[in-house]
Amino acid sequence: MKRIAIYISVILAILSFNNGEKKSGETVIYIVRHAEKDTSNLKNPDPGLTSQGRERAKALALILKRKKLAAVFSTTYKRTTETAAPAAQRSGLPVLNYINADQLVNLIKSSWQNKTILIVGHSNTVLEIAKGLGAHPPIQILRDDDYDFLFKVTIDKNGDSDLKITRFGKVQHSTKFP
Repeated sequence: MKRIAIYISVILAILSFNNGEKKSGETVIYIVRHAEKDTSNLKNPDPGLTSQGRERAKALALILKRKKLAAVFSTTYKRTTETAAPAAQRSGLPVLNYINADQLVNLIKSSWQNKTILIVGHSNTVLEIAKGLGAHPPIQILRDDDYDFLFKVTIDKNGDSDLKITRFGKVQHSTKFP
């Protein structure tokens, strides 16, 4: 009976380390565009999220809840910070601000290896960040209603990148990809 208990403990320990999230030596970066922003005041240069955007931010946090995020990055805009906040809170992390996408890519490559990270950016930076991390997105631009893409870039121990694209939250897009 004691052997069975030890055997089960060993199996559970192995499974807990190999939960399918990532292999040893991999860096995993989730990249999203901010959720739906409030456009009711076109003169506001820094709008927050709409109620639909807040729901999408919560949906993102739910999708990432089993991931062991080491960092959550966002630009300083309200809409990106509000999109990142639920996932950061769920992981017990602060939202770290970045200004320059190229500098962020270099920082991740040099200081966040073998970690899992979330980056919240903008329609004009998300694909550039993915490319900077060595991925090859099958789309060229994100349109104004492309809020539901979740890009997952995995960089293996050899520095090779893999890109997976899924969707999250309520369907809200016009861009198609293969």
